[in-house]
Amino acid sequence: MFKKILIANRGEIACRIIRSARRMGIGTVAVYSDADRHSLHVRMADEAVHIGPAPSAQSYLVAERIIQACRDTGAEAVHPGFGFLSERAAFAEALAAAGIVFIGPRVHAITSMGDKIASKLLAQKAGVTTIPGFTGVIEGPDHAVKIAREIGYPVMLKASAGGGGKGMRVVRSDAECRDGFQRATNEAVASFGDGRVFAEKFIEDPRHVEIQVLADQHGNVIYLGERECSIQRRHQKVLEEAPSPLLDEKTRRAMGEQAVALAKAVDYCSAGTVEFVTDQNRNFYFLEMNTRLQVEHPVTEMVTGVDLVELMIRVAAGEKLPMAQQDVKLKGWALEARVYAEDPFRNFLPSTGRLVRCQPPEASAAVRIDTGIEEGSEVSMYYDPMIAKLVTWGDTRAQAIDRMQDALDAYYIRGVSHNIAFLNAVLSKQRFRDGRLSTGFIAEEYPDGFHAADVPQADPGLLIAVAATIHRRFMDRAAKLSGQLPSHERVVGASFVVIIDRRHHGASLECLPGGCRVRVGSTDYEVLSDWRMGQPLFRGTVNGEAVCIQVDRVGIRYRLTRRGSQVDALVVTPSTAAVEQLMLEKQPPDLSKFLLSPMPGLLKRLAVKVGDEIKAGEELAVVEAMKMENSLRATDDVKIGKLLATEGQSLAVDQPILAFD
Repeated sequence: MFKKILIANRGEIACRIIRSARRMGIGTVAVYSDADRHSLHVRMADEAVHIGPAPSAQSYLVAERIIQACRDTGAEAVHPGFGFLSERAAFAEALAAAGIVFIGPRVHAITSMGDKIASKLLAQKAGVTTIPGFTGVIEGPDHAVKIAREIGYPVMLKASAGGGGKGMRVVRSDAECRDGFQRATNEAVASFGDGRVFAEKFIEDPRHVEIQVLADQHGNVIYLGERECSIQRRHQKVLEEAPSPLLDEKTRRAMGEQAVALAKAVDYCSAGTVEFVTDQNRNFYFLEMNTRLQVEHPVTEMVTGVDLVELMIRVAAGEKLPMAQQDVKLKGWALEARVYAEDPFRNFLPSTGRLVRCQPPEASAAVRIDTGIEEGSEVSMYYDPMIAKLVTWGDTRAQAIDRMQDALDAYYIRGVSHNIAFLNAVLSKQRFRDGRLSTGFIAEEYPDGFHAADVPQADPGLLIAVAATIHRRFMDRAAKLSGQLPSHERVVGASFVVIIDRRHHGASLECLPGGCRVRVGSTDYEVLSDWRMGQPLFRGTVNGEAVCIQVDRVGIRYRLTRRGSQVDALVVTPSTAAVEQLMLEKQPPDLSKFLLSPMPGLLKRLAVKVGDEIKAGEELAVVEAMKMENSLRATDDVKIGKLLATEGQSLAVDQPILAFD
């Protein structure tokens, strides 16, 4: 077994690998860029080596610096995690040349499966079911249209070297095909340095189901069940689960056996994932093989009890798999939610900055948090804005979902925007709870984007009762201050008015041991909790039901958050409430005459000039962020009055790009 390994990655996956290596008694070496100098993975590792500036192209993607770090520290092997160099055959070859073990598959498997065209041909030869399409390289927009017509719309255009949703477009007409080909090619070049694009039939109402395989260097290959990854936005996975609510045992076995056949065809060793697109009738087709550890691997670990990272290390060291196919048992259900620093109410724009507060839920046998950041960490513009992977387990799917919502309620994050409200909204959808999933789920459920009105509203009476209870404790504490004028001490009343969105709600309180009985309208709420002022989470029971509510003080209001729903409650006496009704409300400024950058990014292109008359739906500008091109289009007929930014300029969020007349 290795004495020391280097992790050629950062963030949560680097921390994840370090934890397994530590349990195995293996020393660890972290690498870091300028932006990650104070990161969690750097502090967790036994040693750390600086490898360059913040941009990944100058640090984490420079194979020579990784290899030099191995030489300098004596690391015998490298675990690449996912992303970065994890599927670069040239990197694996360079490690081998330097006498360093690559904790992953052999070069032949990476090369064969890394090219989507070659992998599809190889899968067909191995007897794996594939999607109809054109596996050659598309030569241009006109060629793309010709091929699409032959296949029949809708068609998926995909970058051959692609991954992570980049370089992919679904097209349903000749016009969309030409535009989609150009954008897919541009993104492919920007992300992978390879502009080759191919086409395949787009399966309507599809589901994304993938099989986890594990193979050693002695010819043993097994599959560890499946993962359902259909909840996606822009081809990026949002929620994953194991097993899939779609599959039956017969289909699971058929998919698993095909995945094993493909792995054997390329002499695979290590952990890998064979992805399938599946229709609602359980017909499945090979999509691609990822020759690395997947982001969503924890759900497989939760239902099988297998540590995939540990087995990857053991396989790389030459050990045989400690189990056979008949030993793999699936127990219960696991769900993973990707908690991102992004604003779901602003089209999921990345949010950068410092995590001023970050208090994750308590980890347990049923709750797992994989993260690479902590309170005080910086979410950098240079890398993926993931805060954590939150994983829950249950005996049943319903229990895993309920535990996930409870865990999300307890995840207290401040300083950056995050997607917890969105995750809770998706989990609350009856369609999701019923398991009626497809990769179009989010687009179909939120066709106009995600808005505050899409957040399931918590019982208003419950939040009013909790706000009144919190305020009563605040007032009781204030009443105990020393130095009050005799016979004029503060007396706390039993009646309050809770004001939410300028609507007044009367609340009368009766003190109880450990809480209050609050009457809101004609309903009584028994609120019991040992919560104290300043604690970010109000934990307790309301009418016997356990609740966890996030509490913030915003001016003189209490901001309460539960299940993604958020209210700002002002709690006052009845006399103060009467005066409040006379207060004027300040109106926000009118910004409708400006095109604002919805995200921090690069102004790639201005499609208009001063004086142009633009129709609704026409493109105004293209902003590039996270290597993705985002087209900004007019929502109404407008005339361009003034250009306020220039092509190539770096933009901040909400920075004006142009003004309308």
